[in-house]
Amino acid sequence: MKRKSTGSKGTVKPTKPKTHDDYLARVSADKRAALQKVRSAIKSAAPKAEECISYQLPAFRLNGKFLVAYGAAANHCALYPGSVIRGLKSELRGYDTSKGTLRFPAEKPLPATLVRKLVKRRMAAKM
Repeated sequence: MKRKSTGSKGTVKPTKPKTHDDYLARVSADKRAALQKVRSAIKSAAPKAEECISYQLPAFRLNGKFLVAYGAAANHCALYPGSVIRGLKSELRGYDTSKGTLRFPAEKPLPATLVRKLVKRRMAAKM
């Protein structure tokens, strides 16, 4: 991970990712593979969405508005589609969900059809 000095006390902080590729290069190979599938499914569902980094996570904007984000944590990967999760509770059984987060293990990537459905619902709700 790239590092930069932050000041006189000699503390060092990792640099923030600037692109999706930069973010993905920093995660383990198993998580990278799972997240690349999520990224592809998002692009398929929202081809006009722009890639960006939001809160140090790879995200997508459509018409200048936040659409979805994804990322990796120590023990899981996650998709952040917002409140549309509530409407798909039955389809999300077996996944760890919260208010706007869908967590999944890297070894069990989200099906592309599910990601596309979440993104399309998000677009219908927000855009």
